[in-house]
Amino acid sequence: MQIRQISIFLANEPGQLSAICRALADANINIATLSLADTSDFGIVRMIVDDHEKAKRILTERGHVVNVREVVAVCVPDRPGGMAEVMSVLDAAGANIEYSYAFSFHKAEKAVLVFRFTDNEKAASALAEAGYVTLNEQEAIEAAK
Repeated sequence: MQIRQISIFLANEPGQLSAICRALADANINIATLSLADTSDFGIVRMIVDDHEKAKRILTERGHVVNVREVVAVCVPDRPGGMAEVMSVLDAAGANIEYSYAFSFHKAEKAVLVFRFTDNEKAASALAEAGYVTLNEQEAIEAAK
């Protein structure tokens, strides 16, 4: 199962991330999770939000370059070795990871690992065969609350 994530390219300048967060808040869009990678000149913000189409439209209207990408979110036990076990499954399947980020929700003692693979379908199938639950968009949003 794949979910949609938005990626926003930003100038590496003060206030850029704040402006994006404010624009989404003003539009009543909830951010479930966020990752920021930067270089000296620009950054890439990756987000799972509760309305990716609206978020893309609003941010594009404000002059941002926004892409929508498919990612895989997998639920794992939040304990030492939880991620290592998932990585073993992915390694055995020959899955190539482009990037990853994570969040946890301690009420259920679970974590969610978000991956972008060169072949999302192959990786998601390997995870499912190993008994891991991949989340749909609504489940990822709910998990972050």
